Amino acid sequence: MLRIFVFVAALGLAASAHPGEVFVTKDAQGRPVYTDKPDSLPAEKINISTKQTDTVEVQGRYEQQMKGYAEADKASAEASKKTSDTRKVAELSAEDKAKRCQEARQNYQNVMNARRLYEPGENEGERRYLDSAEIDAARANARKVMDDFCSGQ
Repeated sequence: MLRIFVFVAALGLAASAHPGEVFVTKDAQGRPVYTDKPDSLPAEKINISTKQTDTVEVQGRYEQQMKGYAEADKASAEASKKTSDTRKVAELSAEDKAKRCQEARQNYQNVMNARRLYEPGENEGERRYLDSAEIDAARANARKVMDDFCSGQ
């Protein structure tokens, strides 16, 4: 009796180790139903094949994919940083240009409102006052500098 039980159990285990049969039938609404025991006939038998997964191959593909993702993230971060740096430079250059424009306007106003203009002398505290032709040249130069720095604003 015990031998028969062990034989039946071994036979059951051996039968469960093989892939089962799969059938496809249609339900009342015409949708496919996949089962190992069809309720109605005709049922179409489908051949299903399986294979063992190679874990080393899967791990290798996973690592390659993760390297690709890491490289893409690094490239994206570098591009984002470059864009951010370019934007900061543009902002700084815009701020710098605005500051220089303001300074050039102030210098132009000072030159235009001054009655007498001078240059510093060789010794400390000495001044050389400009004549009218030099004053006109200094005012024209101040206007040109202001126009250069303030163009487009």
